[in-house]
Amino acid sequence: MKIATIIIRSLFGALFVFASVSYFLNLIPQPVATGNLKIFQDGMAASGYLMTLVKSMELICGLAFLSGKFNTLASLVILPISVNILLVHVFVAPEGLAMGLLVFLANVFLIYRHWGNYKTVFTV
Repeated sequence: MKIATIIIRSLFGALFVFASVSYFLNLIPQPVATGNLKIFQDGMAASGYLMTLVKSMELICGLAFLSGKFNTLASLVILPISVNILLVHVFVAPEGLAMGLLVFLANVFLIYRHWGNYKTVFTV
């Protein structure tokens, strides 16, 4: 199980580092969105800060996963982003549902593997 955790953590981190670096450096062209997905993306871009914040958090958490440091914190910080990725693909763009589900399940798996570190958060 430890090897599976390292593999999933590394792939999860590499995915977020690649996505954020390619966003900031415009390494790959963004696919053209249509319909409701375009409206959603335009709304996020119109805020002026939201995509920069999301991609910055993806980069920081991705580097944390790749380095193996602060995994507990990185899993919590990236959780709202992975939930949003999943929900966007469930309700707005179902063609990417497999990737959204994969990202969400990897995050849940990493939280499960470090569950002992979260127990003090849920005590009264």
